[in-house]
Amino acid sequence: MRKLILAVTFVTASIFTANAQADSDLVQIGLKGGVNLATVTSDEDSFDEPKSRTSFNLGFVAEVPYSNRFSLQGEVLYSGQGFEIEEINVEGENAEYQLGYIQIPVLAKLYLIEGLNIYAGPQIGFQVSEKIKIGDDEIDVEDNPFLEESEDIDFGAAVGAGYKFDNGFFLDARYNRGFSELFESSDARNSVISLGVGFMF
Repeated sequence: MRKLILAVTFVTASIFTANAQADSDLVQIGLKGGVNLATVTSDEDSFDEPKSRTSFNLGFVAEVPYSNRFSLQGEVLYSGQGFEIEEINVEGENAEYQLGYIQIPVLAKLYLIEGLNIYAGPQIGFQVSEKIKIGDDEIDVEDNPFLEESEDIDFGAAVGAGYKFDNGFFLDARYNRGFSELFESSDARNSVISLGVGFMF
């Protein structure tokens, strides 16, 4: 939790520092949310990529413009991730490995034309929950000595595109790729497609 607080403080301070160097009249703060299609991938040939888990993302966004074409965007988001466990099927109920993160991306944003933009940048994720859900039943991985816990911190990157309307409403689509290995026993990494909407004030 201390690392998470420090990271959020760092991103907030960075945004305010950038704000002081940019056109402060154009800086926008907003909210965003959307759908995640999450799974894990691996470089191992024997790894069978599991089906995706559908979840959500929700959080805050701040955009700091440096010109009409270029800006920096910082975000603090809750992101539901994980994957479907096909090996477990109890009375027709599918099982999911559910991971929850606070993701903090810092994105370089380029406007191709008015409203239409592309972006990319690094992100760091702090795990806040980890469980297996089978129907209505949940298994807390941390409290189960027979299950391997995943790593608490996930370094990665995001790349995507969006469109922002003149009224502050925006659409967003991105791919998040984790660089950190989730488990000691495997090189599986997070892989998430996110579709979202938001509004900047």
